[in-house]
Amino acid sequence: MRGDILVLQEWHRRAAREIVSYILDAIRRKSSRYTMTVAGESGSGKSETGRAIADELEKHGIRSVVLGQDDYYVLPPKSNDQRRRQDPHWLGPHVEVRLDLLEQNLVSALQGKSEITKPLIDYGANTILEETIPLDGVKVLLAEGTYTSLLKHVDTRIFIARTWQDTLADRTTRNRGNEAHDAFVEQVLKTEHKIIAGHQQLADFLITNDYVVVAMA
Repeated sequence: MRGDILVLQEWHRRAAREIVSYILDAIRRKSSRYTMTVAGESGSGKSETGRAIADELEKHGIRSVVLGQDDYYVLPPKSNDQRRRQDPHWLGPHVEVRLDLLEQNLVSALQGKSEITKPLIDYGANTILEETIPLDGVKVLLAEGTYTSLLKHVDTRIFIARTWQDTLADRTTRNRGNEAHDAFVEQVLKTEHKIIAGHQQLADFLITNDYVVVAMA
């Protein structure tokens, strides 16, 4: 998402190193591209962890592309917030997010396509643009976002087990659109927590609240 600022900490990089060490051989053995997801609640560190994994893979000579679920929302951020406040049913992966398009982008990559075309949200302008991502030389596609555990064509799933309560300090620092401490937003996050509570059962790797990596296999 255009306008998003990532601040990577040592714990993001440490988790990335450990996860990559587990899967490096599998990535190299796979004849086609390799796909991964990083899921979790708002402010849990999904984007940062995804970027850290991409950086770690680069150290091993493996090029990757990170796809953020935030770019796949049906409506841009401010419009989506307004819709949520007007319509109590406008919440969740099958309403707000074009997971089908994100899935198709992954499938195109797995099919060996040389590029994919995806949405690009401009947070400040509250608009949805379009961008084309070249895939020549790219071995790994990593999708990060709250609901990405639901994607089907995935080799490795990662889930960050930090709740909306655990991430309050991080969300306050980020404070997109003054959302921190907004009672309505907190209720939305509480609902999202319930929606994805079982998603960690789908994970190959769990990242705990203390950012310790646990292999689930």
